[in-house]
Amino acid sequence: MTSSELNLIAPLDSPLPPPPEGDVLTESQWATLLAIADTIIPAIVSSSAHSISSLCIQPSEYTAAVQKIQKVIPSTPYASPDAAQRYLAEAASSAPGFKEVIQRTFGDYMRDDAVKGIRVILSALDTRAGCYIFTGYTTSFHLQPVNIRQQILQNWTQSYLPPLKQAVKAFAGLCVATWVKRSVTIGPVLGFPRAPVHGKPGKGYDYSFLQLPPGDGQERIETDVVIIGSGCGGGVCAKNIAEAGHRVLITDRAYHFPAEHLPMSSTDAGIHLFHNGGIDTSDDSSVAFIAGQAWGGGGTVNWSASLQTQGFVRQEWADEGLPFFTSSEYQNCLERVCERMGVSTKYIEHNENNLVLIEGARRLGFSAKEVPQNTGGNKHYCGYCTLGCGAAEKQGPVVSWLPDAANAGAQFMEGFEADRVIFESRQGKKVAIGVEGTWTSRDEHGGVGGTIRTKRKVLIKAKRVIVSCGTLHSPLLLLRSGLTNPQIGRNLHCHPESSLATLVSATFAKEIRPWEGGILTTLCDEFSNQDTHGHGAKICAMTAIPSWILPFQPWTGGLEYKLLASKLSRMCSHCCVVRDKDTGRVYPDPVDGRVRIAYNPSAFDRRSALEAVLGKNWRMCKIMYVMGAEEIWLAQGESWTPSLRLVILE
Repeated sequence: MTSSELNLIAPLDSPLPPPPEGDVLTESQWATLLAIADTIIPAIVSSSAHSISSLCIQPSEYTAAVQKIQKVIPSTPYASPDAAQRYLAEAASSAPGFKEVIQRTFGDYMRDDAVKGIRVILSALDTRAGCYIFTGYTTSFHLQPVNIRQQILQNWTQSYLPPLKQAVKAFAGLCVATWVKRSVTIGPVLGFPRAPVHGKPGKGYDYSFLQLPPGDGQERIETDVVIIGSGCGGGVCAKNIAEAGHRVLITDRAYHFPAEHLPMSSTDAGIHLFHNGGIDTSDDSSVAFIAGQAWGGGGTVNWSASLQTQGFVRQEWADEGLPFFTSSEYQNCLERVCERMGVSTKYIEHNENNLVLIEGARRLGFSAKEVPQNTGGNKHYCGYCTLGCGAAEKQGPVVSWLPDAANAGAQFMEGFEADRVIFESRQGKKVAIGVEGTWTSRDEHGGVGGTIRTKRKVLIKAKRVIVSCGTLHSPLLLLRSGLTNPQIGRNLHCHPESSLATLVSATFAKEIRPWEGGILTTLCDEFSNQDTHGHGAKICAMTAIPSWILPFQPWTGGLEYKLLASKLSRMCSHCCVVRDKDTGRVYPDPVDGRVRIAYNPSAFDRRSALEAVLGKNWRMCKIMYVMGAEEIWLAQGESWTPSLRLVILE
């Protein structure tokens, strides 16, 4: 496919909202942070002298690095002869928009306490005393040559002080993720195109949303049922209730982006389609949480994998007083859902990443199977759905449940931030009678990137109120509404995966292009029941969008990381999805009310993950090994994970 053909299917731009006003860091703090970024992802030059702007390596080492990168660059029409040299010459901060993305991250998405902690570290690294304590030198960090700065960060990774190890891991994750999103050199090196080369753009449903005129007073709307949240739960409810003849209004804080805007770029998707820019973490930073915040909820950005509720989960719920989940009626509900979305294994074409998993598991005698896909009877060979489905084939709420609800008369309101559910007392009981919130229109161009937008306070009166705004926001809405049940927000299960540092990657001799094809079409469930109650880990394939997979790879040095990242086109990555036995909690930040998550994997859940990774003879690694992997390594880990960095297989 030529570059001109690729341009014909390039998605439309989705302008971003204005960045935060003011500067989130002082001038000296920015100098230190950008110096850290340019140490993690440095400009690499051939020189025997040290420089504060480039990582200097010997000419022979530079020549060898160029040859290694050229060897793995896929043959594509848009690969330039000097792609390897340009890739090595690019520093993180030189990528267009790098600083702006960092500023938006700090100003809009990062917790205040986390930003304050980063400011303290950055300020300390620009003082003689602070530098001596943290680096062993009295020279400010940003004035050191890159080679010295790299040695300092490498020492931090091996430090006995947990804060230093955590700091370099956090800086590496932030800087790598931002650089990959903004880099102009990594795409040509990887052969990664802006849009999928398989399939074709689709046409989604033509939605109509309620619009309100400008005004100072509260707008009042009446309906039979108001549903707060347009995701998988809200969408199914909307269809069934509307088809039963009731007036239904579905609201969501997010905005709808039609299929022609999808898949978005990684930068735009993080802001338009994911909660909090896609960077939620637990209070202790041990787990990263990724949640959709789009019209259609998580169903807009999740993958096509559609597994029915397992028997031991249903039995556990029934034992807790919910016998419906072991009834035939519940099974009938599952069948109806799967039928509507066209869930099947019939049309699967596995990509190489999934073939390595299912065939490697078979060769080792592990239980493995195909994963049904909700692709509506289409093959859907696309690995970009993390950024939104441009083919409009994945049967998420935007493609299936919400159009069905609209055809039955349901109405929609995007840009509605629910403040609280309204109650009244009836016969001594609290009864929900509506919801109050704030509606924000689109801008004058029909997008959300402009500053001219209408805001209105809205009261929606309804006979029934359904709260379906996700695991993170439903508890906070209930608490803001005055409910005091101490269990609200507790008992959080999150099925931790790569957050448990159990991501295993490997390179192969042939080109794999792991971002192509269905993302999760196979799994290995050999280790999913480690306590006879269904708690354990499943092994599955990971999305291979560069900005999603590369930040999890281990950083040991600037050159080493660039060489590792350049191999993505020949890389497979598998992770453990743990059915966690123990739980966490969602609660509001006491300062600004935003979502906070108290969660740390328990000892049992850590063992479940490590049993799948290690077990006997490094199980996940062995799957890669029997399929011919040349190199195998673990992702960035925690203190309790093994220190396998890189294994060269002869």
